[in-house]
Formats: sequence, structure tokens, C-alpha cells
Amino acid sequence: MSKNEKTVDLAEKLWTRLRAGKPAGGRHPQICGDIPMSISRDGTWFYQGGPIGRIELVKLFSSVLQRDEEGGHWLVTPAEMARIEVEDVAFIAVEMEKNGRGEASVIRFRTNIDQWVELDESHGLRVEQDPETGEPSPYVQLDRGLEARLNRAVFYQLVDMADEIMEPETGKVRIGVYSHNKFFEIGTLEEADQ
Repeated sequence: MSKNEKTVDLAEKLWTRLRAGKPAGGRHPQICGDIPMSISRDGTWFYQGGPIGRIELVKLFSSVLQRDEEGGHWLVTPAEMARIEVEDVAFIAVEMEKNGRGEASVIRFRTNIDQWVELDESHGLRVEQDPETGEPSPYVQLDRGLEARLNRAVFYQLVDMADEIMEPETGKVRIGVYSHNKFFEIGTLEEADQ
């Protein structure tokens, strides 16, 4: 399969997913392929190699951003679909708030485009470990298949408020936080590590 055929195939799958449950009268947007827009690991948006300095433009583009099943990022409007390059994820969580106590507490994150998301069943948390350094990279799920990586300060704040749950049958201690009556795991410790 050529690169162009693969692009068209991914766009078709994304469009099918976006149209699921909606009336079939919608016109398929024109597939533009890749455009010279990218998002760096630190959340900076670029167009033709230069940073997009106006946050209003970044917010506008981010409102039509989608992620496909293979992790590709697309700008999708009713008229056109274009793939952009994203180094890691499209957004960074730069602030965190916690309201309430215990399991009923609510944790929410603010992204670098001033979007707030609550940690809940639909917006979960995952932590990837760098295989070489062991350094964690935490992510919160957003809508449209997108994610935001928690910056270091926000992750440290989250770890500072974490609870520990002992699993007697395995001897593991699960470390995590509660939000919306759900436990979100940050990591584990073996009994010998304690």
C-alpha cells in the first residue's frame, strides 16, 4: 500500500468513526493529506516551521483536531481533512485542581489551551515509563481520541496527593488517586520496595 493509499485509508476510517450514529447525508470532506503543521513535545504549534504565536489560532485549530486509531492527528472540517505531525501528544496539562475528599473527590486538569477536563471514567489517566531511564510520562485522555501529557509540576502535585492500596494476594501496593469514585493508578511498589 502506497503512502497516499494509506493516508486515504486512515482518513476514511476516521471519517466513518466520526459519522457513527449520525445521519448519512453528510458529504465526505476532501482529503488534503499532510500539511506543514506540527506540534512539538512541549505543546508548541508550528506552521511551515515557524511557531504559531497567537493562542486564538491554536485554539481554533485545536477545536477541529482529531486522532485516528493509529495515533495520527488530523484537522477535520466539514470541507477538508488534513493530517499534521505531532511529536508526542497535542496538549500539555499545566494546572490541576482537586475538590472534595476521599473517593468522591474530583480532580481536574487545565491544558495549555485553557481547556479543563475532569479525571473520570471517560477521561482516564495512563502513565508510560521510559524503557531506558524509567522516567514516567503521565497522560490524561481528552475527547476525540486526544490526550494531554501532565507537565512535571502537575505530576508531582498528583503524586503528592496519592493514596496507597495494598493488594494482599500479590503483595503489591498500588499508588494512585481517586476522582469521581474511581481509582486511577500512577504506579505500583513491590512489598520488598517499601
